[in-house]
Amino acid sequence: MTLAVVKDLRVARAPATAEDLEALETDVLAGFVLARAAAGLSDGTISSDVVHLEQVRAWFGRPLWEMEPADADVYFGKVLRSTAKARGWRGLRR
Repeated sequence: MTLAVVKDLRVARAPATAEDLEALETDVLAGFVLARAAAGLSDGTISSDVVHLEQVRAWFGRPLWEMEPADADVYFGKVLRSTAKARGWRGLRR
């Protein structure tokens, strides 16, 4: 066994661009869809899940991995509640 020099990649790597983050989000969502399909979920269930994720992302305006518990509380406790009241409970079902 020999020793090798190890470089810290954080120093050499440029900051992520908006395009890099968008590509990562697309890859993560694709992985989510593939995992759900591999688990045997129906296309309708997967589509519904993706729609909900896209709605949260559109509301949040940033990558979902930046979401904090307080943001989720606002979305699920206030935004969805007001949407449910405006549409009626059946308006949220697919």
